[in-house]
Amino acid sequence: MEKRELPNSTLILVFGILSIISCCCYGFAGIIFGIIALVMSNRAIEIYNADPELYTGYQNVKTGRILAIIGLVLSALSLIGTIFAIFTMGGLDGIQQMQEEILREYGG
Repeated sequence: MEKRELPNSTLILVFGILSIISCCCYGFAGIIFGIIALVMSNRAIEIYNADPELYTGYQNVKTGRILAIIGLVLSALSLIGTIFAIFTMGGLDGIQQMQEEILREYGG
């Protein structure tokens, strides 16, 4: 019997990579990509465990899952840091004033 590629194995890997890359976008995009990759990888692992001899691409699923977990952690830390910064600097107005001061000081 011919082996087939696991469904979405490459897409899981891409979403795992995107979750790490986009973790610096205030954490939102990284969390979304990470959750999607984890849900898709859980389904692919179930399919693979049902009959491992039929499928290839399991390594992509495992790697994408690990990258998604790392991306989720980094994105959560980024989101927590963003929320903390907003509350400690006097809200969004405080952040805007700080940015204006930096621009005036360094000639922006």
